[in-house]
Amino acid sequence: MIALIRSRLTNWTVFIPILAVVLLILTWGRDLPGVVVALVAALLAGAVLAAVHHAEVVAHKVGEPYGSLVLAVAVTVIEVALIVTLMISGGEKAQSLARDTVFAAVMITCNGILGLSLLIAAFRRRVAVFNSEGTGGALATVATLATLSLVVPSFTTSRPGPEFSPAQLAFAAVASLALYGLFVMVQTGRHRDYFLPVARDGRLLDADGDQHADPPSTPTALASLALLLVSLVAVVGLAKTVSPAIEAGVAVANLPQSFVGVVIALLVLLPETLAAARAARRDRVQISLNLALGSAMASIGLTIPAIALASIWLEGPLLLGLGGTQLALFALTVVTGVLTVVPGRATVLQGGVHLVLLAAFVFLAASP
Repeated sequence: MIALIRSRLTNWTVFIPILAVVLLILTWGRDLPGVVVALVAALLAGAVLAAVHHAEVVAHKVGEPYGSLVLAVAVTVIEVALIVTLMISGGEKAQSLARDTVFAAVMITCNGILGLSLLIAAFRRRVAVFNSEGTGGALATVATLATLSLVVPSFTTSRPGPEFSPAQLAFAAVASLALYGLFVMVQTGRHRDYFLPVARDGRLLDADGDQHADPPSTPTALASLALLLVSLVAVVGLAKTVSPAIEAGVAVANLPQSFVGVVIALLVLLPETLAAARAARRDRVQISLNLALGSAMASIGLTIPAIALASIWLEGPLLLGLGGTQLALFALTVVTGVLTVVPGRATVLQGGVHLVLLAAFVFLAASP
């Protein structure tokens, strides 16, 4: 019976991404009526769930921490493509879209995904246990990347406003790539054990959490990798297709234009959120934290260099510096994150604190 359910789920996760891409091709660049928008939204949700399934198959095959990198990097690459596409077609109102989307991704991952994972694990086991060395290093890398790329532009004087000069932007891009590459090398090489799940007594646990499930075959893993990429393309493409409806809804609700970046980040990061929640339910909190902080890191480390390169062709200034409210929320997130990570153990309180920070960010983004 279990094998039959698994087989049906696998079949469902094969045809939904393909159907979503077909719908994307048919609807790309067209004004859509309400019924079609609803259909696009339904297939968007299906593509998200399919992406989670295929990411978990690939992760099971390659093991941790490589598995956590698969979804983080894949989603971020598609996120970069979406930001660049919207910036090219958005004109002046899109000058701060990269900043808004990247900062939203940082807040969603470091507060939303992290907080939800801790809350789920602590509810089930009373205390969520993870490796403080690896998680602390990841948090420090996220804080450094975000500060160099999003905080420093608000204080530089070479250009008016929260903007880098070309030389400063080039430095930030190279530094982001170098730091992200260094972290990946550490995570997958010399200190790989720092990013594996741990038990309450400090023992390293099986990353998959299911001793009876054999790793998938190489052809199955390769097929899931291909379908993961197809699913992510469908997610971002369909999100782009419904973005006019999102922008219209934002305008009707009298929300600031920057809120579009928050909506984009929420849509793009949904697969990682679901994957992290599943890992937390299996008491593999370290995998959830790898996904959360790895996604934030990849979002900055890959997006900023790509946007810096695209700025050669984009017209108008590239506004990266955060405003006062955003700076306060970012500083509070870093301080709270450090206090959460250092003990290597967390309760529902820490999870709730991070989720409240996310709620504050979303509320203040809607009502600045």
